[in-house]
Amino acid sequence: MLVSISIVRYRPLFVPLAVLAMAIHRIPLALNKSCTFWKLMGCGKNGSFDLQPDWQQWALLAVWTSEEDFKRFNESSFIAWWWKKFTKEQWTVLSIPLASHGKWDGKDPFKMDNYEANYNGPVAVLTRATIRLNKLSQFWANVEPVAEIMTKAPGYICSIGIGEAPYFRQATLSIWKNMESMKAFAYGSAKHAEVIRKTRKLDWYSEELFARFRLLSGKGSNKGIDPIKEIQQDLLKAKQ
Repeated sequence: MLVSISIVRYRPLFVPLAVLAMAIHRIPLALNKSCTFWKLMGCGKNGSFDLQPDWQQWALLAVWTSEEDFKRFNESSFIAWWWKKFTKEQWTVLSIPLASHGKWDGKDPFKMDNYEANYNGPVAVLTRATIRLNKLSQFWANVEPVAEIMTKAPGYICSIGIGEAPYFRQATLSIWKNMESMKAFAYGSAKHAEVIRKTRKLDWYSEELFARFRLLSGKGSNKGIDPIKEIQQDLLKAKQ
């Protein structure tokens, strides 16, 4: 299993085509038998859950049966052609699941028979949820403080807010230097722990999923920079 997450940025003139792509790109993805799960999503302006959408930036998360299948998609698919034609920037991260719990539209897309329990290299974390409509105000009132703490945490590399629908179907992809630093934030931050407690006590979500991934490689740029440039050497060592 291989998981790809692509973040593409359209030229301002082509923003209407970016919106259109959310509809028509579903067809080739649905017909691709090598893609076992996919989600076309928008992006928030900041690095985490965000009420303000970035109309130029969009995302595709896809699960592939093999790296060869992803390469065929990335080199010769209609979507790859579309991106080359209408976007000005693309950043793609490849990874394999380390652990996952929860559901996404009733599915467990990252289920694997064997996980790397002792891995401590560069890691990506995906947190996604469907927020109950009657809990939206409570959720959004608590998100920003945690996001600010995360960006200052030791070992934090970057994060991107993505989502299938504004306000209530949201996700965050964050990347960390290693598993140790990610766990220190997840379990050592008092503010983060408080939000987790509220999530359970107040029942904010009708569905949620939390997954960790071993980073394999990254290519391209996002807003002019390669977010994982500093850890690319660690990724190369891990592949050797």
